Amino acid sequence: MPCNQSNHSNQFSSPEINLIIKLTFPLSTVIILANLLTIIGIIYNRKLHNTPNYFFLSLLFADLCTGLALPFIPSMSLERYMKFSNCLILHIVPNFLFLSFLFNLVMVHYERYFCIVHPLQYSNFWVHRYVPLALLTVWIPPLLYASLPAFGWNKRPQNQSCEECSYNDVFPREFIYLEVYGLLIPAILAIIFMTVRVLWITRSQMKDICKLHRSVQGDVPSDKEHRMNMRYAKCVAVVSLTFMVCWVPYIVYVNVSILALWQDKGKSSTEPQTHIILSCTGIGSMAIIPVILGVGNRQYTKPIRKGLRKFWDSCRMGNDVKDFTNVVVV
Repeated sequence: MPCNQSNHSNQFSSPEINLIIKLTFPLSTVIILANLLTIIGIIYNRKLHNTPNYFFLSLLFADLCTGLALPFIPSMSLERYMKFSNCLILHIVPNFLFLSFLFNLVMVHYERYFCIVHPLQYSNFWVHRYVPLALLTVWIPPLLYASLPAFGWNKRPQNQSCEECSYNDVFPREFIYLEVYGLLIPAILAIIFMTVRVLWITRSQMKDICKLHRSVQGDVPSDKEHRMNMRYAKCVAVVSLTFMVCWVPYIVYVNVSILALWQDKGKSSTEPQTHIILSCTGIGSMAIIPVILGVGNRQYTKPIRKGLRKFWDSCRMGNDVKDFTNVVVV
């Protein structure tokens, strides 16, 4: 039986598709450009060619792919008519890219966490010694898990050459629960734990430094102590704000989606527009995290800032030459 092309074309002209385009294209463009600039900054700075930045480059590449796939992720909740093989690709590829992004994010936090908690053992750390193997662990498992529906773990209707394509047909409920409670939530909890632990260690080290400084200089707090406390307070504020802006929308989106599955036995009871808004804001805000980490590091943006400064100076010099020419002519 041939595919229903008219229904398929109507799906792509639906208000849901227009809403996805309006929400995801600006955010996707920002994510792609920011990651490209940061990648260029790291590649052209030879001082940054070390193990931590190799992992961060992998994260940036995964985030770049997530930015490219961002417009397709909310559309997974829409129903359309196509061959089941195309339907699998439409769902598996974005899921794989998002899982690889999450695994890379955990690896970056884990590598920095181990460097701070165990600095003396860091040189013997397996992640530091076997970088290619560590990179494979953040790309191969997401690919294998995301490909399970292609190997038979799906709810494909039998004896149909062209079916209604939706995520309910590709991803069984057990697959979704395992991904959420076995991969996503543990990864988020691990990142939160490592971040809080690093902040706690930093705070205790600051207290030791202040005690040592006061034993030498006296009991009166110095300007250095005030600056250290201010920098720490700013760091905590930035981490808290990042969590509220980037993680909370995604956590809300995951919980709402799971609650909808529980209540409606596999079919989301959430309105399509509401589900699209939640998915766009949740996944899009989470994909902003590497952008914040990259832009916040001045070493990563140094080549870009140099290039922009040269461009600005050349523009100013051209304007000065024009003004001088006009004065001479007058």
